[in-house]
Amino acid sequence: MDPATLDEAPLFAPLPADTKQELAEHVNDVVVDSGKHLVDQGDPAYNLFVILKGRAEVYRAGESVAELGPGDFFGEMGTVGETERSATVVSKGQMRLLTLSTRDVQRLKEKAPDVLEELERAIEERS
Repeated sequence: MDPATLDEAPLFAPLPADTKQELAEHVNDVVVDSGKHLVDQGDPAYNLFVILKGRAEVYRAGESVAELGPGDFFGEMGTVGETERSATVVSKGQMRLLTLSTRDVQRLKEKAPDVLEELERAIEERS
């Protein structure tokens, strides 16, 4: 992925250029259609999602609790240790997302721990 794409996401934009270069090797850029269950409450947590375009609805115990849009992210707890999804997130139309898997976070931890520290700091600041 082009590291410049990371500038479209407020979570990644403040990271230094060299960090974005390393991170870009691990981030996927995906498009999903309306009605797609991005994550389901209670399922194992494997990915961090950052919304570039579109909107999603967040449900807990079947009730709508929030709406997410461009710049928002979810699933971060799964990449830093939590193992179960705390909510269901469903796309409300076509969406463009950046994703980072737990496996890639582990690779970053081994290969570029400073990148992971920067990402965890950004997540902490945004949460």
